Amino acid sequence: MKILMLSSGERVPSSRFRMLPYVRHFRNAGHRCTLASSIPQKYDWFQAIGFRLSQRLKRGVRRLHWYQSRWRGDDVVIIDREIFDSPDWSLEQCFRKTTARMVLDLDDAVFLRYPEKFEQLVPMADLVLCGNSFIEEWVRPRNSKTLILPTCVEMSQYPPRPPASVTGRPLRIGWIGTTGNLRYFQVAAAGLRALARKVPFELVVIVPDIQPLLDDVDLSGVKVIHEPWDKDREVQQLHQLDVGLMPLFENEVWDRYKCGLKLIQYMAAGIPAVASPVGVNAAIVTPGHDGLLATSDSEWTTALEELLADETKRHAMGTAARITASEKYSIEANFPRYQQALQGLLPQPTASS
Repeated sequence: MKILMLSSGERVPSSRFRMLPYVRHFRNAGHRCTLASSIPQKYDWFQAIGFRLSQRLKRGVRRLHWYQSRWRGDDVVIIDREIFDSPDWSLEQCFRKTTARMVLDLDDAVFLRYPEKFEQLVPMADLVLCGNSFIEEWVRPRNSKTLILPTCVEMSQYPPRPPASVTGRPLRIGWIGTTGNLRYFQVAAAGLRALARKVPFELVVIVPDIQPLLDDVDLSGVKVIHEPWDKDREVQQLHQLDVGLMPLFENEVWDRYKCGLKLIQYMAAGIPAVASPVGVNAAIVTPGHDGLLATSDSEWTTALEELLADETKRHAMGTAARITASEKYSIEANFPRYQQALQGLLPQPTASS
């Protein structure tokens, strides 16, 4: 197969986890897989030329990708969510007309942001990759050709967390993510404050910039350590943590469709986590086996205290979590399904008589 992946950019989580790792696997399987990234990255702009010129550059680059795809005669084009973060879908229509098959990869509720656009794009696709069953539930009335492909990690890049080498320091609860999502700490903040009054711990926040959003969350009494996110050291940064956090808002529609990436990252690294039972989180975690779930303030405090107090339990849950990640949420486990789904889109060669 000649596969074209239209990536949002190497720093955009949807492309980092749902496209870039698969390129090597497709190539190793004998396919010609081309990765074409947005320049600037889909949600960015170059300050040197300004916002408007940056948008024109993005469109020019994507137009070039379209011409190159026509010249190569790509069999399949896979679009990361959408080509442009805008209500426009004209370039998707161009690829639809000139590429044999078009695949739409949805890992978030982008259809809530641009409903009219996705009412057109979803039926247009030959296959929609859905990050979880909740996204598929929205897609199916519009397109029955779906594959649930969870957001995965490559287990070969996630060695298990080594035994703690630093003695005498407080245990560490941690969160990894983007700056814009720091608001989710509002969900667990009261539980963390109550926990800090009972046991010593450090809250490690692995994020590019911690301010100003975390300033709006009341974490009084909690010792917060900002660890600037580093793409090349991400797994080592996770290994600092004893327990992971994934709070979500129970009543926000957007959160129902999230794919649980940070929860899967913790699990792959062998770190037990406490998560809100919102959307796919409740399916990823088996409470008491490979993690814990919490809804109320008291449940957050109790779950975190339970893990901090018992090293044996942390280790057992972390080990079980890593097995869950490997079996269900790894690139290695899901690539065969992905490859088979793409091959199924194309005419199969007939045996010569």
